[in-house]
Amino acid sequence: MQQQNDYKKHREKLFKAMLPNSIALLPTAPIIRRSADQNYRFYPDNDFYYFTGYPEPEAVAVLIKSEQKGERYILFNRRKDPAQEQWSGIRIGQEAALKEYLVDEAYPIDELMNKLPELTSNKEALYFTWGRYTSFDETIKNCLNKIRDKIRAGFKIPDHCINLESIVSEMRLIKDSQEIAWLRKAAEITTLAHKQAMRACYPGSNEYQVKAELIYGFLKQGGMGEAYDSIVAGGENACILHYTVNNQPLKANELLLIDAAAKYNFYCADVTRTYPISSKFTGEQKAIYEIVYEAQLAAIKAAKPGICWLEMELTARRVITSGLIELGVLKGDIEELLAQNAYAPFYMHRIGHWLGMDVHDVGRYKENGQWRTLQSGMVTTIEPGIYIKPGLPVDRRWWGIGIRIEDNVVITDSGVDILTIDMPKKASEIEMLVSEK
Repeated sequence: MQQQNDYKKHREKLFKAMLPNSIALLPTAPIIRRSADQNYRFYPDNDFYYFTGYPEPEAVAVLIKSEQKGERYILFNRRKDPAQEQWSGIRIGQEAALKEYLVDEAYPIDELMNKLPELTSNKEALYFTWGRYTSFDETIKNCLNKIRDKIRAGFKIPDHCINLESIVSEMRLIKDSQEIAWLRKAAEITTLAHKQAMRACYPGSNEYQVKAELIYGFLKQGGMGEAYDSIVAGGENACILHYTVNNQPLKANELLLIDAAAKYNFYCADVTRTYPISSKFTGEQKAIYEIVYEAQLAAIKAAKPGICWLEMELTARRVITSGLIELGVLKGDIEELLAQNAYAPFYMHRIGHWLGMDVHDVGRYKENGQWRTLQSGMVTTIEPGIYIKPGLPVDRRWWGIGIRIEDNVVITDSGVDILTIDMPKKASEIEMLVSEK
């Protein structure tokens, strides 16, 4: 019940943002067919779950703000059905929804179109995320047309339709203490799984074997499995940013880049580490690794409330460019090279992204055309990298080196809280971890 109080607090925030005499509609995600008689594992829509904590499919949350009846949370969900429950599991039903999910009113989902026109009629504003689920767009259209058909009975469609997504995304961007606790747990599970996976890494093993260890670790520690499709990239595969084939043998004296993380209570970690398969970095690998490491430390140091998001990015670019100049990979004046984006063939992505219920979580990066400033409660990844794919016009000894280091960081009043602090990342720590068999 305490967890349901957390979701209730989220609803209270939304009610405060809503106009008087308004209604918000939040459908959960649809069931998606996988094959002839199987569906993909169901995950609720994140906005829906953020306000309800309700895990089942075929559900719609209705939030109504009115002067006469105050604030109401109505849930439409599946009926109890013993025959279906025999095959696919117990359903919550309406009675349990009222008792366990702090719902004010609960109705079967098949009654939605009978009740929704009356609930929506004569409201000043309708909040809804258009275009996310086309089937529910059709439901809304049919609802509004039913209201139009009853104009002579005193019904009226809402005067304003307001994009709910933009409001909710900004709410979800600032995490409360419970959300941060769930993110911290996801990071802890991820850290343990990474350590176990690297102990199973050796020349001659396969990328998929390491991935199997990761998934086992996520589930063993109480996670929901992968937060995203794991990247387990040996050798030059690490130069492919979203490599997910994960089926190649691991070779001696090459690197293994792992970008993989667990999901816990629908909140995601996102961690990357790069390891020497033969337990020791070669001279060239270590030189590149140290540049990425220093770039990440500098970007983390720059992160604090009030600084521009882009400041972390600019800091990392400067460290990476300077390091590549020292190695002779880039040649020229650092200011000119930065102005020319000379680092881009080797570092082509940004420094990070928001993190939460989505791996690339919701929330704007710019406001009024300007990069926004960091605020306490924001959670971001910080993940610089260098990728030198074969064929680039540099000395061949650098070819095939791909390195990324990624941590999960909470912006606090005084600076940052690194959720993945227990995950080794110094070169010496990495070598020690891989040596443990």
